[in-house]
Amino acid sequence: MALGENIIAESGGAPFYRVTNADATGLLAPANRKGDAVRTWVRSLSGFQKEALVVSARSGLMWRLVSDEGAYLSGYDAAPCPLSFLTTGMISSYMNEITALAAEQGLEFRKLRIIQNNYYTMRGSMRKRTMTGGALPVELEVEVECDLDDAALNQLVMDAVHASPLNGLMRGVLPSYFTLSKNGVEIDPANAVKLEGPAVGDPKGAAPEAGETDLTLIERLGISPEKAVQKGTAKAASSLTDEQDRTLNPAAICTLRADGIKEIEQHLYSPRGSVFRFLSEEAPAAGGMGRAPDAVSYISAGIAFCFMTQFGRMASMEKLDLLSYSIVQDTHFSLGGASGGTGRAGEADPVETHVHLVTSEADAVAQDMLDVSEQTCFLHAFCRTELKTRLKITRV
Repeated sequence: MALGENIIAESGGAPFYRVTNADATGLLAPANRKGDAVRTWVRSLSGFQKEALVVSARSGLMWRLVSDEGAYLSGYDAAPCPLSFLTTGMISSYMNEITALAAEQGLEFRKLRIIQNNYYTMRGSMRKRTMTGGALPVELEVEVECDLDDAALNQLVMDAVHASPLNGLMRGVLPSYFTLSKNGVEIDPANAVKLEGPAVGDPKGAAPEAGETDLTLIERLGISPEKAVQKGTAKAASSLTDEQDRTLNPAAICTLRADGIKEIEQHLYSPRGSVFRFLSEEAPAAGGMGRAPDAVSYISAGIAFCFMTQFGRMASMEKLDLLSYSIVQDTHFSLGGASGGTGRAGEADPVETHVHLVTSEADAVAQDMLDVSEQTCFLHAFCRTELKTRLKITRV
């Protein structure tokens, strides 16, 4: 049985779009301290459906995105799951750096396609508070036809991986920082690391307005092919069971279109879910035209969506009163080592998140909701885990 209403499908409006009245929404980008700073506001719509506004300090562009879950979380599958967004942003960022390095070297790719597999784990018991999300090494295959020899090609791709801004979240152990507000009153977190400074509240401005475009930024293509994944799951509501020991596997395939837009076909193999096609392009400040969301906007939305899912999952499993919940999340990235011209490995600061809960539960329960949600969030685990990319290059 699905949880809540299918607001995304029933709203009648475009689910994904560039916001034309960004300044009027009240959501301001944070100070840009590394090269790009992204503020993401996410609110729960119904069940596991969520809405995000994502604004970049570097470009000034704001995007409206939505996310849902599939049958594995009693969702409607009306939009991509949270992990889809980070996988999409990650592979988009890798394509940015590979093509930028090739341009620096005067190299022509006659064919180029990137295939990426991300893996996450969920183990333990919700009731016993031992349930923990984890992140595993990333598998990246680059299919290519070009004139570089094997050693030089391998070096170029590895340099591109390290040049990605996402490298800063992968190649270090970064704790996440939080503020916690219950019914509009700030309270200290219990175990989650406190972010010093005042909480950033929900935006209070105008509703976002959609810009005109002839592009479909994100669309569902069907169900993902079957793939054997060790400890993979496919059963309905499997992600709501108390005891878990499972592996998740979102994946993506990225190609570069003739118009310069990256087209990303995103699969969810475990738990088995839908295929969604995403479009991605960097903003004019990064050499693009800003016709679709850029890599770090997708990455930031993915982290925020995933964290929000854990609040909804815990409230559903524990039968908690959680009338509404939202977060304001700041992410800080360096420019790409190649695409941004820094010549250095990508860097990132710890994720900073302001949590807002409306609940009749006690303060201790609100603190527990934050602690459990951080502990079970796959993408906060991604940030606090030293991860490597397993690279494979295939000549085509």
